[in-house]
Amino acid sequence: MITLTLGLLPMDSQHIDLHRAIIALTCALDLVGIDEVKHGKRVAMMAWHIAGKLAWSAEDRLSILQAGMLHDCGVAKIREHRHLTESLEWDGAEAHCQRGEEYLRACPPLSHLAEEIRYHHTRWEKLQQTALSARTRLRANLLFLADRIDVLQAPYLASEQILIAAPKIVERLQSYSGSLFCPELLDAFADLAQSQAFWLAMDPDYLDEDLRNLGNHVPLETLPYPDLREIARLFSRVVDAKSPYTELHSERVAQIARRLAQSFGIDGANLEQVEIAGLLHDIGKLRVSEDIIDKPGSLTAEERACMQRHSYDTYRILQRVFVDSKIPEWAGLHHENLRGEGYPFKTAATALPLECRIISVADIFQALAQSRPYRVGMPLAEIVAYLERRVADGVLDAGVVEKLKADAEDYYHLAQGEFCPE
Repeated sequence: MITLTLGLLPMDSQHIDLHRAIIALTCALDLVGIDEVKHGKRVAMMAWHIAGKLAWSAEDRLSILQAGMLHDCGVAKIREHRHLTESLEWDGAEAHCQRGEEYLRACPPLSHLAEEIRYHHTRWEKLQQTALSARTRLRANLLFLADRIDVLQAPYLASEQILIAAPKIVERLQSYSGSLFCPELLDAFADLAQSQAFWLAMDPDYLDEDLRNLGNHVPLETLPYPDLREIARLFSRVVDAKSPYTELHSERVAQIARRLAQSFGIDGANLEQVEIAGLLHDIGKLRVSEDIIDKPGSLTAEERACMQRHSYDTYRILQRVFVDSKIPEWAGLHHENLRGEGYPFKTAATALPLECRIISVADIFQALAQSRPYRVGMPLAEIVAYLERRVADGVLDAGVVEKLKADAEDYYHLAQGEFCPE
């Protein structure tokens, strides 16, 4: 077992605070909306309030809150996020709903949210003709309504001007009663919208505080390691979906890192943490524009700075999820090197754990084997020669590279995705 904690739980515990983990990981999804952050959290809180107005059970309110935070897990590209927040309806919205459903269905702890995420941009009139339960229809449409409320309030966020704009927002959405939205949901929203508190609670500071407080009475859950790994894999898939050139990059890095760690005798919880760190090592890249990731030529100084911050963002995001764990360090320091010239901390070799060195080599090896916008995937012999040069330069760990070379053909197959994950 591995521990994913956000409280003062020991690392050998099998309990996790799933609610707070979702909040923390939603911060990663926030990075996609560079121009419009905390969208998922606002959707979650508004859906939770509307559900309360409708007297939903505490369990159903908590579930819709979590669905709201994860409703855009199928969005990885900044361009797509902007399209989704520019108008009430967008013809391309279906694609991210389908991806979100796919990701969630593959993640057992969160699979119960998959169907409502799949239909959270579907008109109410169309939902009525869809083979779904009445509960799923209502939940999906509540997410759609809260999502569109946030689009309309976006120009007034963190400003008292929202109190002036609110009546027009309500009036516009009510004009879609029975077509885009369920009349019952709109009526509940209209009642809530009369309260200034409903709108002012969307202030970023209040929003984060309220979300944390809502989780105070949520019981800890016991999850086996495979379920925890699937939560990590879900977010790795979101990251890797930013570009066709990085598809399954994190999954393959994780598999290479896990096998390398085993060759050093790392086992048990530490081995499992290495794999999770590999899956999440690039989660900070959600902030990086796909235009930079897919750029075929060299990066400008500004673009390079944007790219370099991703490892620090990874470190800080994972600190919120994995308390009292080495996962944030092992993942966040994967661009450090033995000469102390890497980033973001310029960490000296003596302070770089073996697990960091392993993930660094795994990341470089897989990236070189995979085609990128500026080159095709390199043959194995060229990759090994490159790694040897980096060892000679004092950048990479010689022992880790030697372990990789001992089974280079197998690692090359892993890098190209020819072996299935466990």
